[in-house]
Amino acid sequence: MHIGIDVGGTNTDAVLVEGRSVLAECKTTTTADVTTGIIKAVSGLQAGHSFDPVAISAVMIGTTHFVNAVVEGRGLAQTAAVRLGLPATKALPPFVDWPQRLRQVIGGHSYLCHGGHEYDGRVISPLDEDELRGVARDIAARGVRSVAISSVFSLVNGDFERQAAEILTAEVPDLFVSFSHEIGRLGLLERENATIINAALRELAEQIADGLTDSLTAHGIAAPLYLSQNDGTLMDLEYARCYPVATFSSGPTNSMRGGAFLSGLDDCAVIDVGGTTTDVGMLTNGFPREASSEVLISGVRTNFRMPDVLSVGLGGGSVVRETPNGLEVGPDSVGFRLGEQALVFGGDTLTATDIAVAAGLADIGDAALVKNLDRTLVSSVLDHVCDQIATHVDRMRTCPAPLPVVLVGGGSVLVPDEIEGVKDMIRPEHHAFANAIGAAIAQVGGEVDRVFTIEQNRRDEVLDAARQEAVDKAVAAGAKAGSVRIVEVEEIPLAYLPGNASRVRARAVGDLVLEEAPRRGRA
Repeated sequence: MHIGIDVGGTNTDAVLVEGRSVLAECKTTTTADVTTGIIKAVSGLQAGHSFDPVAISAVMIGTTHFVNAVVEGRGLAQTAAVRLGLPATKALPPFVDWPQRLRQVIGGHSYLCHGGHEYDGRVISPLDEDELRGVARDIAARGVRSVAISSVFSLVNGDFERQAAEILTAEVPDLFVSFSHEIGRLGLLERENATIINAALRELAEQIADGLTDSLTAHGIAAPLYLSQNDGTLMDLEYARCYPVATFSSGPTNSMRGGAFLSGLDDCAVIDVGGTTTDVGMLTNGFPREASSEVLISGVRTNFRMPDVLSVGLGGGSVVRETPNGLEVGPDSVGFRLGEQALVFGGDTLTATDIAVAAGLADIGDAALVKNLDRTLVSSVLDHVCDQIATHVDRMRTCPAPLPVVLVGGGSVLVPDEIEGVKDMIRPEHHAFANAIGAAIAQVGGEVDRVFTIEQNRRDEVLDAARQEAVDKAVAAGAKAGSVRIVEVEEIPLAYLPGNASRVRARAVGDLVLEEAPRRGRA
């Protein structure tokens, strides 16, 4: 048996799973500190299906702790950005495109130093150790506790980043260090930004990891704890302490993976209607399609892997208003205060949940409190919801043929059974808990993403080497060797670079070996 938990903006969902069977499910209100809601969810599972805590082999959690911290600008550490690239890159220093508010929260300390490589591995300029020692002294004097190191073309050669870290930590021993070649992709500024965000979250990651462990220990659960990543795979707690940024968008990813599991479809669209937002994504080969362009995180451009998801502020907690310009549903939501503010719970705010209850689509709260709602208003809101979702599904499709759609999430009662352009609308059993199920059934992954110089007649050899490296990474992270498969290989010739250079991405996934669960490293 293992437990899957997904923390959303409105609800915290949990499931108890054995093999492919869901033994118990629980939906509780997300709490401001998140951890308390997780404790309540586990207690709810125990009440629904009594189990021996010792029998739990693993706990998988998809959490919004970290992305919420960035969006709200709280709990972030004072962070320095050290870029290795002089004499190049001076025109656009670190933090150049950051929102002023967020830059001030983390201090905005930036340093340009010598180093970096060309695309083919040639050195731009050698590291200046004295220069880096001076940076370390200034970092210590400013009370900075975390540093993000980025080097030009570090995806080709990350040695300078590692050497710089050794010099900095020799001067400032307790410094948290994040490397850009381990976090981002091609594109210096976006990769650097993702690394800075990760560095700013490192202290918070330590606190949250300890808090999650304590909350499970309080229930007598000593099983390994894993967090969901934004590519649909898992990472263990030690990896999460070092790379908290990998949890961003794990919620939509869990819902899509759960939708695939519950429906048995590997290629489809998934609509996840939660309490705050509706997320529309595409599944390819059972995994979410990844965003091919940069991703904005609280106004900061980044380029680490993220699912290609369209989000609209439309969910069960969305506020409904009649304005002079017409009907408005969202984007603001009462969120986890739905049980206090919605009309069906005795509140004074008209929400989409109230509309669903009035239309007879849901049995939540006291239906008598909304029985006098204008029928025309109820019908108009439901039509508006249908139009919004149909538009987003249409934007996500890559071909004109109708495609099957899997509908999941607690707010999915708002969506009709037929939408224009949709071939089959599938609402599987346990659909309201697809996000937690997606966390519970997540697999282990390994990925390669870097620039290769492909010599004549050696293309297949290079691609095979990339595939094998991805497989080896998955196995090293804790996957069963016999279960690992390649789910994606992508080759992009870089025509603007000489020497027949190509960017190669390969991803492999496999089932988690629970008996030999890794205590450190990526899972």
